[in-house]
Formats: sequence, C-alpha cells, structure tokens
Amino acid sequence: MQKNSIQTLSNLAVPLKSKGRFFQEKKTHLRSDFQRDRDRIIHSTAFRRLKHKTQVFVNTSGDHFRTRITHSLEVAQIARTLSKFFNLNEDLCETLSLAHDLGHTPFGHAGEEVLNTCMRAYGGFDHNIQTIRTILFLENRYYNFKGLNLTFETLDGLLKHNGPINNINKYDKILGKNYFKNKIKFLSFPSLEAQIASISDDIAYNSHDLEDGLKSNLFKLQDLENIPILKSIVHKHKKNIKNFSTDLIIRQIVREIINEMVEDIIETTKKNIKKYKLKNLNDVYKSYYPVVTFSKQMRNFDKNIKRFLKRKMYYHNDVKKNTNQGKKIIRKLFLTIKKNPEKYINVSKYDKSDIARSICDFIAGMTDRYAINLYNRIK
Repeated sequence: MQKNSIQTLSNLAVPLKSKGRFFQEKKTHLRSDFQRDRDRIIHSTAFRRLKHKTQVFVNTSGDHFRTRITHSLEVAQIARTLSKFFNLNEDLCETLSLAHDLGHTPFGHAGEEVLNTCMRAYGGFDHNIQTIRTILFLENRYYNFKGLNLTFETLDGLLKHNGPINNINKYDKILGKNYFKNKIKFLSFPSLEAQIASISDDIAYNSHDLEDGLKSNLFKLQDLENIPILKSIVHKHKKNIKNFSTDLIIRQIVREIINEMVEDIIETTKKNIKKYKLKNLNDVYKSYYPVVTFSKQMRNFDKNIKRFLKRKMYYHNDVKKNTNQGKKIIRKLFLTIKKNPEKYINVSKYDKSDIARSICDFIAGMTDRYAINLYNRIK
C-alpha cells in the first residue's frame, strides 16, 4: 500500500521515506516514518497536557471553549484536506499540525509574554522554540535517547513554522549552539506540508475564535457585518434566525468561513506553483517566496478578522482580567521556584548547568489548573 502511495505523491511532496533521524532506529513495515512521528506526538505527555491549556479563555472558564488540544486537532483536519488536494505527504502535514503548539505555556500568549520577560537574562522564551525543546529533550520515552527522535523533515517543518530563519542566535541560546550540525538549512523555505500546517493554523485560529467569541457574548453577529467577505456570509445566514437557533447559525457561518479560506488557498497556491515554475521538492526549498498563500483579497480579510478579534476579544476586559491574572501567576511561580528549585522540581531530571532554563521548561509544561493550584499553595 505504501509503495503505491510513494508512486502517487506529487513531485512537490516530501517523500514517505525520510532522510533520517538523529538516532538511527529499526524500521517497521507497519508504519511509514511520518506515521511514526505522528503517533509519537499523540502519545506524548506534552500533547495530552494541551487539553488543559488556554486557547483564549482560561481552561477553567467553560467546558465548550477551545483549548490548545482542540485547536491542534482542528488545524490537523484543515491541513489534511489541503494536503490531500495537492497530493502531498498527509502524515507529515498532520504531524506538524498536531505538534505546532506543544511548547505553549499555560494562559496562552499572556503566559508566553511574561515567561519571556522572566527569561530575558537567560536567552528568552519563544513557544515555537519551546516546541522543539520539548521534542528534542523533555519528552523521555525511550531507552536509547532523549526526546522523541522525530525525522529531520518534521523538525525542519516545526522550526520553520513561520518561514525561513534568518537569525539563529535565539535558537542557539535556547537549544544549544549549532545543535542541528547542518542537518537543517535554516535559510531555505519549508516544505509545502509545513506551509499548509502554518496557514491552517491561521484559518483555525480565526474562524474558531470568532465562534468562541460569539458564544461567550463578547460580540454580536451584527458586529461581523463590518468585515468585508464576512458581511455577505452573515447576511445570508441571518435570514434563518426565525427558524434556527443562534448557535446553529454561528456554526454555519464558521463552516462557510473555513470553506471560503480553504478554497482561496487552493486557487492561489495552484497559481503560485505555476507562476514560480515549481517542478519538484527542491524547487520548493529554493523558492524565494511562500507558495501556500491567500489571495490578496483573502489576506486583507485575514488581517481584518485578526484586528477585529484583537479589539473585541483578546483585549476585552473580561479576557484581559483572566490573562493578567495568568501573567501574575507565572511571574510569581518563576521567582518563587528560582529561590529554591529543589523544593519544586526534580533537579536531576533537568540541566543543572542552566537552572533558569530548567525552571522555564517546568513552568512552560504546566497546564492552566496545575499552575493555578501551585500558585494558590505558595502565595
């Protein structure tokens, strides 16, 4: 079955047979290299913890709001749809989607912000780089090596979640100088699979945050009519308000938004492949521009949704109150643990030469409720 898959994948796809891993392992006929990567992510402790980590609403504030784990699953679903259309490596695409937020702190971006401030003198903090730390060093499930020993293609896609890396100083400080020993070409573009996972992250973020914001009454349906593209979608579905519940109408609107964005990516990416004359995977890596993109109109739509969500949701007083409390908790945890690390963490499990980074790893790995409970015990 996998032989057929290899023959039918696009020339632009990452082949099902990987270039390798840091530590050599025995192959299995049951799963491809990237199926093994995906399974390692799903079985990891860090992935399970995502179910209790904030997306926008602190995890304790309601059962039906999204958490990092539901967000990651939604990203994977969108990414697989796009990957299948372009005949790419679906398992790699899914792996990157499921793994992209493993390094997120409790309390979402607010937690990341304050942890970065706490770590300023020690190389800083970045949730994308923390994802790599988690995969390389912090997940221990094997006798012969630390980390998950994922393929180089998966590591490349996760490192370049936001595109080529021009400055590796922060990576050297947080991961160790020249850790990848030329196994990763930082300046080249990531695979189409990685680009799809990244843009699917945007689609899931925008559309599902709109749904959560509407359900939590932070804004109303009519507020969405000020956003071009959304106006016609909302107007069409608002006609059904007499026959269906608001909840159902919201779901229909969100489905249509996702559909519009996915179709736009497909059309624009087909044009880009033709425009840049991409014939094989090497052409993708050597490209001067991203290939998987929105059209200009959809890019503006994307920006408008982000601006709207920032104004109406992320900076809403109720949300800010919770995120400010989250910042306070993380700051207090960092300063308290730093005074007496042995009391809170098993120092032997961490790097004793860099205790601040070990404390940072410990806090970044926490769920919202673990952080809240520990804070309540020590305050």
